[in-house]
Amino acid sequence: MTIGCPECGALEDIPPLAASALARCRICHYPLERRSGRSINAALACSLTTLVLLFPANLAPLMTVHMLGAERSSVLASGIVSMWHGGWVILALLLGTFGIVLPFVRFGALALVLSAVRFGWRLKSIGVLFRWALWLDIWAMPDVYLVGCFVGYSRVTQNLTGVVGAGGYCFIAAALASMLTRAALDRRTVWRAIAPEHTLPKGEPVISCTACDLVEPASCEGSPCMRCGWKLLSRKPDAMVRAGALSLAALALTLPANLFPMTLSIQFGQQVPHRIVDGVSQLFQAGLWPLGILIFCTSIVIPVAKIGGMAWFILSVRGRSRKHLRVKTYLFRWIDELGRWSNVDVFTIAAFVPLIHFDSLASARPATGATAFALVVFFTMMASRAFDPRMMWDAHARRAS
Repeated sequence: MTIGCPECGALEDIPPLAASALARCRICHYPLERRSGRSINAALACSLTTLVLLFPANLAPLMTVHMLGAERSSVLASGIVSMWHGGWVILALLLGTFGIVLPFVRFGALALVLSAVRFGWRLKSIGVLFRWALWLDIWAMPDVYLVGCFVGYSRVTQNLTGVVGAGGYCFIAAALASMLTRAALDRRTVWRAIAPEHTLPKGEPVISCTACDLVEPASCEGSPCMRCGWKLLSRKPDAMVRAGALSLAALALTLPANLFPMTLSIQFGQQVPHRIVDGVSQLFQAGLWPLGILIFCTSIVIPVAKIGGMAWFILSVRGRSRKHLRVKTYLFRWIDELGRWSNVDVFTIAAFVPLIHFDSLASARPATGATAFALVVFFTMMASRAFDPRMMWDAHARRAS
């Protein structure tokens, strides 16, 4: 079974693997197939559980706080709706899409595909549907939203009495089930169930699909992949230009994201701005140093590391560098995976803003820095998605030839 490595482009023959085996690319060491803990049945159960739990998680009360006899409750979308009505349209659209809409779309599509594979249903365009379910993996963020809610709840309950509602418990279960789904999903087995890999004549020029890694004759370039429907291309088009432009946009927004306040709070008639560093400092002062370290890493370290890493990759391709290729590949993998967790800070705002609304005594709303920061995260994620890591290994291929 020959596939193309998605990170270096090398062709790899993967034999049938034992239940606990792991197959890595011989060139870049990318994990091509992992059987340990992977199961279509487990992934189907977890994805269905996530999908079902998302309904009460979004409809039932998430949290309730009390202050001087007054009570405020929120559902999962309360903060996002509040942002929309407050004129923070871009911020509301980004968080609503990542935290509310896409989890339903992703886990609904994934449950349908896995059900079809498990029970042998014949579905038209099942490969296209599975490709979209995988592409939405990093964009559907119930797990990130959960951490944001936990940080927001910790901040609110420093001065107020708070209670987690039924929706909160359902959301915790849904987010945990979503993480189990990611861990249990056996992508390679699902792809083979949709359409198995085929053996091509030796010596024939080939091309591998950038979505499902299926190897096809090079003469098929420009045509849709017969398994997932994605257009067959040797490399992603304009990868350098798009990744560079998106990284520059993120870099330009990094300064306002860190200098301008993320939120503005009213405390007994006095307006108090909160920047990212202020929030980290408050968590440390309150003794919540694990959360402080988490927010510092996700909100400051990871976005800066992503921009710096993308600059290194782009310069490496332009300079046709052959140095540290495996290190750069590992770094790209981590950047692509961890970038979504930078949204914890803005999800924290969505969690606590609707709860702190007690007229002139206490209230909170988003500020300019929140929109800038959300766009930094969005642009860096888009940059890593636009970049093609196989271009870094083209220099290695030229040296080998």
